[in-house]
Amino acid sequence: MLIKGVCVVLLTAMEDEKIVLLFGRKLGMTRLHDAMGGSVATTAIHVDPCTVVQLRSLSRDGYSAISVGAEQTEPFRLSRAENGHFVRNGCKPHKILREIRVPDSEKYQPGEILDLSLLREGQVIDIVGVTKGRGFQGVMKRHGFSGGPASHGSMFHRRGGSYGQREEPGRIYRGRKMPGHMGGKRRTTQNLRVVRVYADRGLFFVRGSVAGANGGLLMIRTAKKG
Repeated sequence: MLIKGVCVVLLTAMEDEKIVLLFGRKLGMTRLHDAMGGSVATTAIHVDPCTVVQLRSLSRDGYSAISVGAEQTEPFRLSRAENGHFVRNGCKPHKILREIRVPDSEKYQPGEILDLSLLREGQVIDIVGVTKGRGFQGVMKRHGFSGGPASHGSMFHRRGGSYGQREEPGRIYRGRKMPGHMGGKRRTTQNLRVVRVYADRGLFFVRGSVAGANGGLLMIRTAKKG
């Protein structure tokens, strides 16, 4: 199966458990069957084991966070500064490196491996992704305008209509719906339930769809309103 793109998996557990930060890849959508035989639309995400690269402590740095790397790569594919960061922390070079704040970074150890075994079926999560980029679009596609008459001679088919005034205020108000760049926006899909987890294969499925195309970057976290 062709794997594209990268996703970030952020799961918060109980207070006595760790906040987990993982990286993976979005595979796309498929259908699974539940215990009652019903068909469930799901999104498949592949997760590789990740490494805790660095710790940020409240006493030394002023905040508590962990830096996690994923997808090991060759040193020549990174800059000298990036390679030096991994060497100083005693870790192999990784293509992906992200930092996330946690309540207590002392629960982690540099070089610790984080994998999908920390995720459980039935857990409710939020998924943050970037929507598909659509380029420059008009108001009908971008905002859902109905458009004008389709008959001959109307000269008003897919235009946006009147946008502003003349003498007063003599400008277009901020926020007016107009043609422009569509897509490429950060969006959060809330309260998605984990359907299946295959920790040995680094694969899990969530119910429903998420923002972005196959290969888009995702951040998955415990539901804030679940």
